[in-house]
Amino acid sequence: MDGFESKRGYDRNPRVVRDRRLGRSGSAWARSFAADDVRPLIVGRGPIRKEAMDVFAQMGIEHYGILLSEKDSIVYTHALAPELRCIHPAHVHRVKDYTGATKDERVKLMQEIVAIARAGGYTHVFAGYGFMAEDEEFVRTLEEAGLVFIGPRSSVQRAAGLKDEAKRTALATAVSVTPGIDDATRRIVLRKWPDHAALRAAAAERGLRGPSIAGARLSSEVPLAEAADALLAAAYAQRVDLYTTDELCEELERGAAELLARHPGRRIRLKAIGGGGGKGQRLLAGVAPDGAAPEAAARARAAEVPALAREVLAEVKTAGVGDNKNILLELNVEETRHNEIQLIGNGAWCVALGGRDCSLQMHEQKLLEVAMTQEGLLEAIERARAAGEEPRAASLERELASLARMEAEAERFGQAVGLNSASTFECIVEGDHHYFMEVNTRIQVEHRVSELCYALRFENPDDPADAFEVTSLIECMVLLARHGERLPRPIRVRREGSAVEARLNATNGALEPHAAGVIVSWSDPHPHEIRDDQGICVKNPDTGVFMHYRVAGAYDSNIALLVTYGASREEAYVRLCEILRTTTLRGNDLHTNLLFHYGLVHWFLARSVWTKPTTRFVVPYLTQVGLLAVELGGLDFDAMWAELGARHERRLAARAGAADATGGGALKKVFALKDTLVRRPVEKICAEPHLLSAWLSRNMGSFEIRSGRVRWLKNPVEVLADTYWLLNMTPEPRAPAAHVIWDHDQELLSRALGFYRRVGERMGQAGSTPPWPELSAHLSQDTAPPGYDAELWRRVRGSHLGFQAGLELLDALVLAGDAARFFELHARDDGTVAIPERLLDGELSARMRKVLAPPPAMRANEIVAVTGGMFYAQEAPDRPPFVTKGSHFAAGDPLYVIEVMKMFNKVLAPCSGTIEEVLIDGGEGTIVQKGQPLFRVKPDDVLVEEDSGERARRRREQTLRYVDAMFDAEGP
Repeated sequence: MDGFESKRGYDRNPRVVRDRRLGRSGSAWARSFAADDVRPLIVGRGPIRKEAMDVFAQMGIEHYGILLSEKDSIVYTHALAPELRCIHPAHVHRVKDYTGATKDERVKLMQEIVAIARAGGYTHVFAGYGFMAEDEEFVRTLEEAGLVFIGPRSSVQRAAGLKDEAKRTALATAVSVTPGIDDATRRIVLRKWPDHAALRAAAAERGLRGPSIAGARLSSEVPLAEAADALLAAAYAQRVDLYTTDELCEELERGAAELLARHPGRRIRLKAIGGGGGKGQRLLAGVAPDGAAPEAAARARAAEVPALAREVLAEVKTAGVGDNKNILLELNVEETRHNEIQLIGNGAWCVALGGRDCSLQMHEQKLLEVAMTQEGLLEAIERARAAGEEPRAASLERELASLARMEAEAERFGQAVGLNSASTFECIVEGDHHYFMEVNTRIQVEHRVSELCYALRFENPDDPADAFEVTSLIECMVLLARHGERLPRPIRVRREGSAVEARLNATNGALEPHAAGVIVSWSDPHPHEIRDDQGICVKNPDTGVFMHYRVAGAYDSNIALLVTYGASREEAYVRLCEILRTTTLRGNDLHTNLLFHYGLVHWFLARSVWTKPTTRFVVPYLTQVGLLAVELGGLDFDAMWAELGARHERRLAARAGAADATGGGALKKVFALKDTLVRRPVEKICAEPHLLSAWLSRNMGSFEIRSGRVRWLKNPVEVLADTYWLLNMTPEPRAPAAHVIWDHDQELLSRALGFYRRVGERMGQAGSTPPWPELSAHLSQDTAPPGYDAELWRRVRGSHLGFQAGLELLDALVLAGDAARFFELHARDDGTVAIPERLLDGELSARMRKVLAPPPAMRANEIVAVTGGMFYAQEAPDRPPFVTKGSHFAAGDPLYVIEVMKMFNKVLAPCSGTIEEVLIDGGEGTIVQKGQPLFRVKPDDVLVEEDSGERARRRREQTLRYVDAMFDAEGP
């Protein structure tokens, strides 16, 4: 170890682990940019914290520290921050929380951080991608205390980070924006104080002063809108409220009614100006475009806005006195993709580092991000043209033009605000048009996707050969914080052809947050995997044993970031697929989205990795997977296997001489021998619909369906062997038997594969087997072909029958996919996705979520917690509880709010009834467990359960219908 290597034994990937100590460079010019004297305090958490620790060490920075909250150390057992395994205790500073629930708590925390930094000798502060990273007041507090923020300065945070200010800057710099209202608070102020004199009087009455209203800021020569903004800024600075939350809600309701009436059929998005990471956003449904009395309908729908606005304020914790509570109203672009441009600047220059497609998301949370580069698109266009795929090539050319425009606009915006660190310029894309959405004035979770595609080459202005390269955005942020405008404008240098990141989250099968699981083991990373896991996989240094880790519910659901790369987007996706296939993650009550990603990546690999999904793709896809689960739930595979065996026996008995060919009862023996070989992988797939999604996509070219029957284009024996590979059940001596193919099954499978290989060689296909339809037809001949005598041919056909018998079980997987209409969700030639209308049905999606993640069992007279988390009885601190003892509620009424991993979820009543007793004490942030009784209720209607015998009968009938379609009475 030379000091800069990672302390994680599994992390030796040279793409992220390298010597970054410029102080040891052979160039005096490069040495002048050394940053080993920086002493940073890390005030964020999540994977970025451990990554920052590694990068700092690689840069030669020895003095760095971290904050540690109570929820990361003592509130949840076994949830101790894993980074503590890699840092000296003296550099760990304990705080109550990383942010604060109220304005007072946030201000107190800011002062506490300043005190910690001064006492610990820290010179810089790094906030990662948490809320503190985009808090203008926090950054200004650090600046006033003489500390340097590793990120955009406070003036940039205001101009670019606040969504209302950023939108105005975008308009001023000729950047296209979405239609909407960004000045609700200004409207309130001007409604209350409609002229300059009234504004001056309001300032004097409240004792407002300071630079924002000094001099002529409120004079009549200043435009009235600017004067109102100046008054608001002064009020925020002195923590004075100029408007109430009720007044804000009323103004937003009026604005929403205007937008809805002007744009019937369009939904409205509410966005907190300081939200981020999907938090602080809500959607308001539109009104029918052809309905009667559209203005009345718009007002009725807008009446829902106050409740949504209060949820937004509570989620981003800006409901306190003096908080800037402004909320944007924007038309929601329905068929939209989410693209973003990575920016880096020093105040004098701004450089774009390509883009990222982040459209695959749910609940406003990104799930998978892939690089977008002009070089990669040019290469993809060439490949498409070479393959004769002109529609795809044309679509990619439009994509290239759009990316070039977004990069140019992003650099122009960054230049306008004086960007002096890393930020992200986010856009929504509709067809070939894009609209500015917001700027995240921080490093993003998915930043590695960009830094793997581009390095930054800094050249000596006097000697271009004298240069150094920066391959980490965190490293670049440190250099900018230390040396600022001394750094010359860099040249972006291509590294990998593409990169992709999957977020491994603690969510259930329906992608809903699931806290409290314990990770007890995790396989080592794949050679091409970059695993940002917060240090969870750092093993005990004395024993080399994985240390258990509890996934606590206090913070977001992300466990790790699984990142990989390749010479092309196709290669990057293939590598990600292999990472997901070979990752083994086990634990107690542990739920992750690993298998969701596995199915999703296979969906794109089977169609095209250049497919352009919109942000609403994931919900219909998840609904489709739920329909697969429903179809599988109607099948009895024990009965199916037994019925197949019986039908095979009857068919043989009906054939003259067939019994001799198979040795009498040999077929029963065949089914007994193949029982685990065939049923284990099939039943494992059937137990997890995300695996069936992966299997169906991977095998799309292996079959066709004719008249309700499966016709294989690939030998089912080969499909079975590939299924074991897909499930990562290939032979592995050290793996537990439950997770690999068993020895006798492997022997039988190898014999089957060898048999067909030898038959193919006899057909003149040396080294390979002919296409399955040709080989199958060959083996169906009654008369021995040339090269076989009658006896040998009889034995060959008998072996063929034995090897194929029972593989009809694979047909059931295909038929289930066909019955669920899995393949109707498809990619068009131009790369867009065709989503069947049925998959957009909100009620169907809700039902399928319950199929993929069944709610906890409860008694008919109880309401239980749908998941673990923080229980709140009301939607905001100043609001009454949703229900109390004696309250009557209707199905769909809100009963409580549960905060899971920083997301607030309003839980609706599953039925109508009356609250007889509230079973939980306290309504403000009480920790509850999944399935914990919350209310004792008296339902209005008595629940009648379906007879179990009737369910069994239906399954039996469905299973026999499948067998009818699977079994060919005229088969081999």
